[in-house]
Amino acid sequence: MEICIEKIKATDADALFKFELENRAYFEQTVPSRGDDYYKQEVFKSNHEALLEEQAQGTSYFYLIKDQYNAILGRINLVDIDTAQMEAHLGYRVGKNYTGEGIARKALQLLLEDGIVNQRINQIHAKTTTNNVASRIILERNGFTYIGSDEETFEMNGQTLTFVYYKWSNKKFSC
Repeated sequence: MEICIEKIKATDADALFKFELENRAYFEQTVPSRGDDYYKQEVFKSNHEALLEEQAQGTSYFYLIKDQYNAILGRINLVDIDTAQMEAHLGYRVGKNYTGEGIARKALQLLLEDGIVNQRINQIHAKTTTNNVASRIILERNGFTYIGSDEETFEMNGQTLTFVYYKWSNKKFSC
């Protein structure tokens, strides 16, 4: 499947809200819930506007992962961009109907190849949970290195989990 990533726009709010609602239960199997308020349309739209402002300021990049028909397959984000340190934190999620097709791997690859990202960011930090094996594989296949895990555990969906951490370094800036 051919995919692309494109920065979110104001006109994406309704389609993105629908995508998040349709995939809420699926996402909450492997990542902590965003809470019930996140899924109220007026709150979602307000949050979407805040993300657009953050993106305009250059402190985050929020991308939609889309197919050739412009359908939203997922999202991938770089947040908490520290321009002095040239670092950012990664987040991504792919809808239930699109898992197992290499969508997240391809989207992350596109993000890492993005010229603007490579000019501004030397390191990307990522975290996932111990039960999210697919996410760990995606990170490792895109050149992320396992850094370690939390000592503290937490309960989610009846499982005892910890967060695990990864880091990617832009090789062209290495000394």
